[in-house]
Amino acid sequence: MSRFHWREWGIEAAGLGLFMISAALFATLLEGPGSPVRERLADPLTRRALMGLAMGLTALALVYSPWGRRSGAHFNPATTLTFFRLGKVSPTDALAYPLAQLAGGLGGVAVAARLLGARFTAPPVDWVATRPGRYGVAAAFAAEVAIAALMMLTVLFLSNRPALARYTGVAAAALVTLYITLEAPLSGMSLNPARSLASLLPSGDLRGLWVYLCAPFAGMLAAAQIYRRIPRHL
Repeated sequence: MSRFHWREWGIEAAGLGLFMISAALFATLLEGPGSPVRERLADPLTRRALMGLAMGLTALALVYSPWGRRSGAHFNPATTLTFFRLGKVSPTDALAYPLAQLAGGLGGVAVAARLLGARFTAPPVDWVATRPGRYGVAAAFAAEVAIAALMMLTVLFLSNRPALARYTGVAAAALVTLYITLEAPLSGMSLNPARSLASLLPSGDLRGLWVYLCAPFAGMLAAAQIYRRIPRHL
């Protein structure tokens, strides 16, 4: 069997690209200047809940699509590296998947910028960039580690139990919805280094970038270590 899984790499690129286009469209609709939705929904929590629901459904559709089933629906370098650490991903894919994910994310953001223009690239949408919130960098880092660890623990726990494996994507999508609704004020809710790079690089403002490059990896790898210590009968 070939070590070069071109189709799977393409799927990973397309998946994150579509996710970023969806994020751009919904963020512009809910937060963009002059948006009638923003004018009607003054409560930021309500708008975040709607954004969370939209992105949760987007994630759900990608995970359960034929594409997602074929590639494993990582769409996240931290996920890929963690699965590599657990022996579930080959060295070639451990390198190619993240490169494809980043390329796809950048492509999705470029398409969104072309379609939406300044409504997407200017504040308050601002390329849907993830940046530390009002409590600062330390709080953003801690929050990103926590949400990444919980996501990976959930995925590992469900996917390794035959009776529950089919619900893994549902649980992951539900967490995305919850995170955007409640955690986003702390860190912007990245969970994904490629997702953050895809927004921050074209924005030209790289403040706090290290948080989003380090915290998701730290959280997911820590979760993998914790999971390996959990008795298999639990």
